[in-house]
Amino acid sequence: MSNRHLARTIAMQSLYEWDFHGKKETDLPRLTEKNLINLAPGLADQDFARNLISGVETNRSDIDQTIVGYAPEWPLDQITIVDRNVLRIGIYELTLDPTIPPKVAINESIELAKSFGGSASGKFVNGVLGSIYKDMVSQNHPKVANDTQPPVKKDNE
Repeated sequence: MSNRHLARTIAMQSLYEWDFHGKKETDLPRLTEKNLINLAPGLADQDFARNLISGVETNRSDIDQTIVGYAPEWPLDQITIVDRNVLRIGIYELTLDPTIPPKVAINESIELAKSFGGSASGKFVNGVLGSIYKDMVSQNHPKVANDTQPPVKKDNE
């Protein structure tokens, strides 16, 4: 398992526990540190997990509105806690983290959903994030500009 995949797993588990216990903001840093120590001792990229969790927490309101907009048939509180937090991580990485390529954000979220969610979680997460990605492409979002540009034609071609 790669360091970043493990860091995303720690982030998902920390966000899950925080969400399950009522989203007390003061608990999230404590939960994160506890999970880093207990579940990933020696993880080289602990700051990646911390930054991911902090980014999700800081932008949670906007991220949750995005979930509601792209999964209107599922009220936010009826989405399983695992799927909800996998989507939060995926949407944060897909739309807000400039260092994560969009396809990596989608693939990693699908893998988290398959590992920790129910039998349909991977498809659900893929559907929501795929729809967001399509809209990003159609709106020429800066993060997908490199994914959607045709190959550069060289002068001698």
